[in-house]
Amino acid sequence: MAVRMGFVIITSRCIDCDACMVACRAENEVPLGFTRNWVTNKGIAGLFPNVKQMFEPGNCMHCDSPPCVAVCPTGASHKREDGIVLVDDVKCIGCKYCIEACPYDARFPNPDTGKADKCTFCIQRLEQGLQPACVQTCIGKARHSGDLNNPASVVSQLLDIYPARQLLTQAGTGPNIYYIDVPVPEIPAGK
Repeated sequence: MAVRMGFVIITSRCIDCDACMVACRAENEVPLGFTRNWVTNKGIAGLFPNVKQMFEPGNCMHCDSPPCVAVCPTGASHKREDGIVLVDDVKCIGCKYCIEACPYDARFPNPDTGKADKCTFCIQRLEQGLQPACVQTCIGKARHSGDLNNPASVVSQLLDIYPARQLLTQAGTGPNIYYIDVPVPEIPAGK
């Protein structure tokens, strides 16, 4: 079965420490004032005395049907066989069509290069057998990545155990970030 990379995010474990954002910026030399990933404050959940502030980490959804790829006039925005969506800086002309097409606001115009910029799934780290910087640094173990088609991967095991949701499914993009909103007491070992 083909590899299909994706993320599983356990929202109940996110404490909005921003370590994922800092790690991404450092690893990928993201310009100041911009970010390839983010944490959204979703408000307070529960009833007193069991209340909790909820946060929702995000980044490029590495969609099955990415609209950013469909609108790119040069082929700079492309999807790899493993599902990771990237921008080829050599082919990108900075037209910003892909930025406008993304329903998740996951792209931005890089002021240093004039090209579209976004999460790359830390492809340079994956090629070394490492996790993306945001996953590696997450102190709450909220972020997880791996092959969604591999039943032994931590992401597949989490999705087998816990109910999950995706964002903007009505857009028909097939996002490959899954959110688990229930408490997860223990993370499966996975591969």
